[in-house]
This record gives sequence, C-alpha cells and structure tokens, in this order.
Amino acid sequence: MAPTKYITRTIPRISLADFPTRLDAITAQLLHAAETDGFFSLTDTEISIPEITAIFSTSQSFFALPDALKATVPFTHANVGWESRSQIRPSTGVADQKESYQLQFGANMSGKWLPDAALPGFKPSAQLFMQKAQSLSEKLLLCFARGLGFPDDFFVQAHDSSRPDCQSVLRLLHYFAVDPAAGPLPETYYRAGVHADWDLLTLLFQLPGQSGLEICPGREVVTNFGMGDEWTKVDFATGDISTFHRVKAPQEEGD
Repeated sequence: MAPTKYITRTIPRISLADFPTRLDAITAQLLHAAETDGFFSLTDTEISIPEITAIFSTSQSFFALPDALKATVPFTHANVGWESRSQIRPSTGVADQKESYQLQFGANMSGKWLPDAALPGFKPSAQLFMQKAQSLSEKLLLCFARGLGFPDDFFVQAHDSSRPDCQSVLRLLHYFAVDPAAGPLPETYYRAGVHADWDLLTLLFQLPGQSGLEICPGREVVTNFGMGDEWTKVDFATGDISTFHRVKAPQEEGD
C-alpha cells in the first residue's frame, strides 16, 4: 500500500457563544461548513474543559478494569455494552485496535451498567456528561433543521432522550498502546479504520497530545475507502469539540 498523502485543510472553528441571540449566524456558519468543508470544530460550548477532562478520567477508570469484569456487560446489537478488538472495518478487513463501551439513556441499558460496588460513581458521572452532550447536540440539531428548511424541532424530536428506544450513544474509547521498540508501524495499522459514522451527528472529544484523528471529507473521497485520497491530520485546541474519518497511531508515541 502506498503511503498516505496528507494535505492541510481549513477546518472551520465555530463559536456557540451567545447561542440564543446568534442562532441565525451560527446556523449559517454550520451549514456552510457542512456543505463546503465537511468537518468543523466547536468552541465556547456549554461543556467545559474540566468536564471533558473528567469524562476521560471516568472512561479510563472503566477500561482499567479486568477484561473478565468488563465482559459482564457485553456489547449487543442494541448498540450498548463493551467490546474489544471485535469491530472489523470493510476498509481494512481487520479488527480495530481498540475497545469501547457504549452507553445509552433508555431501556437498552438494562443490565449493561456495572454495579456501583465494581466502579463507584461511574454511572452518575457518565449520565451527567451524557445529558450535557445531548443538550449541546440538540442545539446543533436545531440549527441543521432550520438551515434545511424543516421545523426547528424536526431532528430533536427524532432524538428525544426520554424515549426508551433512543439511540443517542456515548461511546467511550480506549486505543491500545503500541510498543515503541517494535519500530515503525506499517501503513496498514489503524486504531480505527476508515469509516463514516452512520448517525446524524457525531461529537468527537479528545485530550491535548492524544492525536491520531484524520479526516477526508466525503465529497473528496473518490478511491476505495479513501485509501488513495488526501487526508488531513486533526489536532484541535484544548476544549474544542470536533465524515469519513479514521484513527491512526502517531509513529512517535508510546501509548
């Protein structure tokens, strides 16, 4: 496989400050970014840097548990639960080098929360962040509905978190460490192979120094799974939140 071709792309950085009074301006910026750039980052959101840092700590506390304990809440096709190296992308034909724990609001989570004795405080901490992310998502859904000429609540109603079958998901991810002594990674090594998420909206959170996210806007993908197209490495400012994308392991990192 030929080496990846990288280019620099402009990624719009959209502020949500003063959302109620700037609604129309924010809507115009979001629609323009979605139509022309295919990707954007958000700043001045209702989710603070300490809250983002805290959910990563909460996530780490789960993944630090023994696999045998995590396996008591296994992934199901209701799109909840824990999996490890089981997601095989058509773009690579091999399993992603990661584990994930998918959480929802409704009835699908029955039996999929670890007991508090196993992980004290995990459930309320995760649910609090889920509510914050849902609130932010609903602001964006309102903008997209308005920009597309639908009633403001068109998408919000379809993603009502009070519905027992709501498929809004918080997906906690842990990408496995690579051994720096093993030498350069092959071009075919992906922590998450090329894919476009199947949902309406994905909010990506990352911590400073934890790079690896790469994008190739959908309208620019002309080769099979974008393998011969030009990709851009994404590294957002602290606290920012960022459709074909993938996650590679930076060559210089050790974990």
